[in-house]
Amino acid sequence: MTFLAVLASSSSNSTSSISNVEPGLLGFLVVAALAVALVFILRSMNKQLKKIGPRPEDPEDLAADEPGPDGEAEAATADPAAAERR
Repeated sequence: MTFLAVLASSSSNSTSSISNVEPGLLGFLVVAALAVALVFILRSMNKQLKKIGPRPEDPEDLAADEPGPDGEAEAATADPAAAERR
């Protein structure tokens, strides 16, 4: 309600401080603090991703992707005994 009263009084007074609001030093400090926090968060994320490393290749998956002696790619089966019979 006080905001409406200020707006009503500002319409008659053209030199009101409400129309001249600027972010100022506080706004700059908030944005700068957010930027600094973002830099630290990104550095931390990069460290964690470097610890994980790339996913190791599974030799069974590579063998299934390679073509067999007849030129066809071998299908990966859940039964290893069936793969040995081929």
